[in-house]
Amino acid sequence: MELRHLRCFLAVANELHFTRAAEKLHIDQSPLSRTIKELEEDVGAQLFTRTTRSTRLTAAGASLLQQAPRVFLLLEQARDGIRAAAAGCDGRLRIALSDGISTPRLASLVALTCLEEPDLGIHFDEVSLAHQVKGLSDDLYDCGLCQSSDRNHGLRTELAWTEPLHVAMPVDHPLLAYKQIRAEDVLRYPLLLGHAESCAGYNAQIEKLFLQNSLGLPLPVQRVASFSLMMSLVSAGYALALIGESQMQTSRDTLIRSRPLADPQYRLSTYLLLRDRPAEPALTRLIDRLRRLDSHNDGPHTDRRPTYGELRAC
Repeated sequence: MELRHLRCFLAVANELHFTRAAEKLHIDQSPLSRTIKELEEDVGAQLFTRTTRSTRLTAAGASLLQQAPRVFLLLEQARDGIRAAAAGCDGRLRIALSDGISTPRLASLVALTCLEEPDLGIHFDEVSLAHQVKGLSDDLYDCGLCQSSDRNHGLRTELAWTEPLHVAMPVDHPLLAYKQIRAEDVLRYPLLLGHAESCAGYNAQIEKLFLQNSLGLPLPVQRVASFSLMMSLVSAGYALALIGESQMQTSRDTLIRSRPLADPQYRLSTYLLLRDRPAEPALTRLIDRLRRLDSHNDGPHTDRRPTYGELRAC
């Protein structure tokens, strides 16, 4: 089995159409079909069922589809590790990110790591929570950041940071007349939530908060996979969104304003997901930095990120 076999297989598996897969790979359909036949002969199983009208994965093909992306991830990590070593980096951390996490707190953590360990290489992967859990279990990642506190498959969670929930709304929204917003008032308007797979932890927290307060599950008018799309829809007046305080601070959209929820229990928490075993030294130091940053941010979000001039390239 060669990498070209797997690349061709993934193209066909994703398209379920040989002609479209060949176009995607910029090759003719005949060599693509030969490559898939070679792969099937090598693994000793039929991977696709083809008719004149459709192409479907067999059970063997579905199994390979689950495993093949790991091969390319391992290859990418190996390539990054070699480049980091050649550049003089001392060690490497592989961090998975889920639930669209991208906040000043994460930026502060990365900047402080670069400042204190300039020779440490850091590799990030943005994945779904399910992929993060499986990747940690399979030793593809050293740790993960997500918004789910559930214990899964022998993994443990540690609170990374927590922040007030804000209601993001367009500048002309009537709720801006209030300094704080009641949760029940939010439910009177169309609301955005995260995509079921890519924002599973975020959704679970929001739904749990509403259920705990006997308000029922929010019925989203739309589910989105990215913070940028969420803010675009808010800016357009399409719906409201519940976001962390720090996320609102990163938004530069002049057509969006926010107000905190009135009840202080409405907070959004981010967790560090770890394998349930002693951490390697580089990971232990990262956890220590996270705790130090958190101890200086008990009040409103005031992360102090090291300036560019203080940093050395990792």
